[in-house]
Amino acid sequence: MYVAHLSLTDFRSYPQVELPLEPGITALVGPNGQGKTNLVEAVGYVATLGSHRVPSDAALVRAGANRAVVRAKVVREERATLVEVEITPGKANRSRINGGSPGRARDVLGILRTVLFAPEDLALVKGDPDGRRRFLDDLLVQLTPRIAGVLGDYERVLRQRSALLKSAAAATRARSGADLRTLDVWDAKLAQTGAQVVVARQALVAALRPRAAHAYEQVSAGQGDLVLTYRSSLDTALGQTPEDHAELAPDAGVELVEARLLDAMGRLRGKEIERGVCLVGPHRDDLVLQLGDLPAKGYASHGESWSVALALRLASYALLTHGVDDAGAWSADWGPDGEPVLILDDVFAELDTRRRERLAELVAGARQVLVTAAVPQDVPEPLAGARVDVMAGEVARVL
Repeated sequence: MYVAHLSLTDFRSYPQVELPLEPGITALVGPNGQGKTNLVEAVGYVATLGSHRVPSDAALVRAGANRAVVRAKVVREERATLVEVEITPGKANRSRINGGSPGRARDVLGILRTVLFAPEDLALVKGDPDGRRRFLDDLLVQLTPRIAGVLGDYERVLRQRSALLKSAAAATRARSGADLRTLDVWDAKLAQTGAQVVVARQALVAALRPRAAHAYEQVSAGQGDLVLTYRSSLDTALGQTPEDHAELAPDAGVELVEARLLDAMGRLRGKEIERGVCLVGPHRDDLVLQLGDLPAKGYASHGESWSVALALRLASYALLTHGVDDAGAWSADWGPDGEPVLILDDVFAELDTRRRERLAELVAGARQVLVTAAVPQDVPEPLAGARVDVMAGEVARVL
């Protein structure tokens, strides 16, 4: 799998740009602020319908423009697919496949898969849980695109239930009667969609765990053991620890987690009404990263934190390369054309010499690697390949 051509209209700093690409390694080189990251951000957007830099699509549209369009020609098994995504702030984004009729943006999910390394990855280790939840959800969407609909449904239900609880909290403070007749309905919907998210994330973490441990050993030269654990807000709500129950199989697990979520919401209803927020559900869960017996957050050194972040991305690459089988198990081998596109966005400037060299060696053989760097010297020798200079929004291939 690789991107053969990228075309942008009013995306970020680009009124219009055309960028032909080839399999193998391509380095996008130019001073900071010239538009290198905007190019690889667009490639990543086609794969995940999200940016690694900002949470909202509004920032992706060039100032003064009403919409942005990203087009990517994706080649897999020698067959090309033209993917187009139209980004319109305040409205539903739309997509086209091979010039067909406009459809939902998420219809393009699964056509292109990417793994992106960026300076922002350090927040996966040192930052808040929402970044780690997003890491899991973005990877889930690439592995099983249908989960995007489930995640969207959960977010809509969460907003509705949160608004109801907020109104109830205000009514309670005003000593007026709160109308909670629909709360049971929203409880049921939150439990139904939330259970699917929790079980999918648990299965993903179980699949990532050995791959992340192996990748950490490769990147850190065997300095410690990386352990991944999915921490559910259910554990606290029901007085359990993650060790109290085994990870659940997808079919039986959804029904059981749904019942647990309903139980937890019943127990916490008084506190939720008092505080006006949803206190249980996948929106409050976390991916816990440990080095040995200690949490990486707060205890890992800067170098160790980078090794953990790199291990998560390398594990994602391994998992996407192996793919999913018909039963949803991540074990089927998609072969060379199943490899995701690797994007290394200015990451080498953040790493020490040993980690730079090790990462470059580990990814050099990928089907397609896109590297951004301020100067050619920032690109490690194992990633020597084609070069595109980027300056003031103009791109030029260096022969």
